[in-house]
Amino acid sequence: MTPDLILSHDGVLPVFSARPVWCGRGSTVIGAATLGAQAWLGDDSVIRADGQVVTVGERFWLGHRSTVHIATQSYATRVGDRVTVGRNAVVHACTVGSDVVIEDDVIVLDGATVEDGVLIEAGATVFPRGHLAAGFAYAGSPAKPLRPITLPEIAERAERLREASGDLPQPPEADAAETEASVFVARTARLRGRIALGAGSTVLFSCDLNADVGPIVVGADTNIQDNTVIRTRAEGVVIGRDTTIGHNVRLADCRIGARSLIGIGCVVAPGTVVADDVLLAAGATTDPGQLLEGGHLWGGRPARVLGPLDEGKRTMMARVVEGYRELGRAYRLAQDAML
Repeated sequence: MTPDLILSHDGVLPVFSARPVWCGRGSTVIGAATLGAQAWLGDDSVIRADGQVVTVGERFWLGHRSTVHIATQSYATRVGDRVTVGRNAVVHACTVGSDVVIEDDVIVLDGATVEDGVLIEAGATVFPRGHLAAGFAYAGSPAKPLRPITLPEIAERAERLREASGDLPQPPEADAAETEASVFVARTARLRGRIALGAGSTVLFSCDLNADVGPIVVGADTNIQDNTVIRTRAEGVVIGRDTTIGHNVRLADCRIGARSLIGIGCVVAPGTVVADDVLLAAGATTDPGQLLEGGHLWGGRPARVLGPLDEGKRTMMARVVEGYRELGRAYRLAQDAML
């Protein structure tokens, strides 16, 4: 069974094992990805190898709304055999060994190495270039060793995680998004309600934007990355121009300024106001009604100021916006060619 959406990147298509690969509804695989035998990709999961390779071993399990991605300028993603990833997790530009369990809502960041025989407990964050030694269970942000763990216990936790995933109910049909020619909306994204997308904006694979109550307004050249969920229950969500919303972010009734970056796996609570020129570090959360002042790097749970937004970080953020503007153009052409 093939994914709902398979796209090439730079002329390269994914490679699937000749042995069965099960792919859920809304699943997406892109570019130079290689999947081993007996892979299982959950509903709305995304594997995106657009700039570096993603190599996945045998008996890989990727849970509902989880994302595997690379870092274009620096890191591929390599995953061993018998790896289980839970729901709403992100495995990003890292190396993961064999017999590893990555539970729900975990974030593994760029350059990290997870050795064989590791359990990462739900909600943990593995910081960039972190090293998780074999034979331990890890938890927290940053992830730290809790206790030794055996391979039979890892196998039991993997089985429990897979059983808990189950089959999720089919979401309601999305509205057809009316967009101008410079906007890219992935075919596996779902948009409902009053949504305005600015010129050059990008809504990537398996995102879910629900504006049934308040509107969602997205500024020009802003990118909303894979598996991000935006819900309105009151006044709505407004996102400024030239802003990045990373993988698996959750937003609800908030305001986010221009030229900002909301990192992978962040949770932005209702009533939050993020000023212009803010970098919110991966895995951070905000409190309801919190104000994140501009010109700073914020991080933690709840978010606090970690330092000034220096020129290097500003340059990186601008480069991400430009890179996703180019990716949006390429994906729009590739997706249109399938119709």
